[in-house]
Amino acid sequence: MSAQRNDFDVSDQVKTTDCGSVNREIDRIFVELYPNASTRLLDRAFSDVDRLYRGDFPGYRGCDTPYHDIQHVLDVTLAMARLIDGYERSRRGAASLGQDLFELGVITALLHDCGYICHETEERDRHGAEFTLIHVSRGAKFLSEYLSTAGLGHVAHIAAELIHFTGYERRVQAIQVPGLAYRLLGNMLGSADIIAQMSDRCYLEKCRDRLYPEFVAAGITEKRNADGTREVVFASGEDLLRKTPDFYQGATKRLREDLAGGFAYAAHHFGGPNLYIEGVEKNIRFVEKVKQNGPAVLRRQPPDTRPREE
Repeated sequence: MSAQRNDFDVSDQVKTTDCGSVNREIDRIFVELYPNASTRLLDRAFSDVDRLYRGDFPGYRGCDTPYHDIQHVLDVTLAMARLIDGYERSRRGAASLGQDLFELGVITALLHDCGYICHETEERDRHGAEFTLIHVSRGAKFLSEYLSTAGLGHVAHIAAELIHFTGYERRVQAIQVPGLAYRLLGNMLGSADIIAQMSDRCYLEKCRDRLYPEFVAAGITEKRNADGTREVVFASGEDLLRKTPDFYQGATKRLREDLAGGFAYAAHHFGGPNLYIEGVEKNIRFVEKVKQNGPAVLRRQPPDTRPREE
């Protein structure tokens, strides 16, 4: 069996650096679940997100965050569609989420990190990573406005809440959604965000070489204590990498408790092992090898998804 490619998903079937590839796979899942559904809204959203991240969406500059890039967004969106599919295939008499919530979940996933993208009115020297601590709230505003123009204004306020399941600006329990179906959708969205990025074949390299510089730009590599002293949180990319298992422990608690185990639906989609969890655990095990042998064992080259200069 050949190794998973760096620009493909955990199943090595879908190219996660290509909007069209992910769009087609999600359309396939969608129509298989809801045979009479139109993919028009999904297709428009994929096209718009592609333009947004390339810098061709009116009023926005494009993506300049190397970790929170288009591959991350597409990976999370694919995971979201698979979790919904897994739920629909395993619900055993429970109510179907239906095509409207599928569309809402996928579109919210596509735009869950748009708060990192700078508006043209913002200073030219600003970097998207500077908005790390407030990117979810920024994204909620963009998402709400976008849905209103896409004919989904009636659920814009719900999407603006759902996006918070991917962040830490609010406690999960404090997020206000109108019913259990929307909470289930939010739990799956938050789960998709975690399992997609942590199972990425190049996750460890991305943490060291891409996420740490974003944290530096955001000013969160150190914190100020109550007595006014400063404490280093992450001293370097290698230090961030070494602390990944600690983050994994917190992420596992969030997945199982705060997000109510929504990640488990992926196994029902795959009809076998949960490939996302297998990928996550493989990465965490490899951190121990890095600790023993040094960072030189990390040799994978993540895809370059930066917008092309004209």
